[in-house]
Amino acid sequence: MSKTQMKPLIVALDVETDREALALVRRLRLPAGQAGPQVDLFKVGPILFLKYGGALLKAIRSEGAEIFLDLKFHDIPSVVRKSVERAAEWGVYSATIHASGGAAMMREAAAASPRPKLWGVTVLTSLDQKDLQALGVSGGVTEQVQRLAKLAAHAGLDGVIASVREAAGIKAACGKDFQVVTPGIRLGATADDQKRTQTPVQAVQAGADFFVMGRPILEAADPVKAVEQIYQSI
Repeated sequence: MSKTQMKPLIVALDVETDREALALVRRLRLPAGQAGPQVDLFKVGPILFLKYGGALLKAIRSEGAEIFLDLKFHDIPSVVRKSVERAAEWGVYSATIHASGGAAMMREAAAASPRPKLWGVTVLTSLDQKDLQALGVSGGVTEQVQRLAKLAAHAGLDGVIASVREAAGIKAACGKDFQVVTPGIRLGATADDQKRTQTPVQAVQAGADFFVMGRPILEAADPVKAVEQIYQSI
């Protein structure tokens, strides 16, 4: 499948071991044309990466799956660029950097070649208005997200990470080709560390290019059926 035709669901591999991660990839990543869900893109975060490193990325790629490497690079421009270059060596589809690292850092990262798609982290979905105020950020969440999204777009990034609530505004401000990736996607009410959550249907309706789901799939009695239901809903 062409990378431009990838399905919007990103499954977060928020598990404890490489064995669990690879089992889930094999179960949800089926050959094109075969009955059942076909998840194209899997998120690898810092917990798994720090434990297994590039060996896990290589194993996931060997299954024909694409990788969203969510390490949220945030450092001086030269270090972030080198980090992006190392990510490219592992053949990952996309990687994240903190948009709050500034325009110079993002421009330097975007200048790396070859490089994966770069998605700038705006405001974490675990944060709300009170959290921003405590950090000394003036204005509301939406205002801060749009400010960082515009900065990321001008710096040459491919898109940003933001909640569904900000997706439509980002598209309007940065253009339809600027990708919006929405985390914190749930199937209903939850009691966890995500504060700005929405459903897959709301994500698609808001114009999100990709949406990330972990717990609703990982904790399902049948992850395959859960993915099928998500696809049917959208």
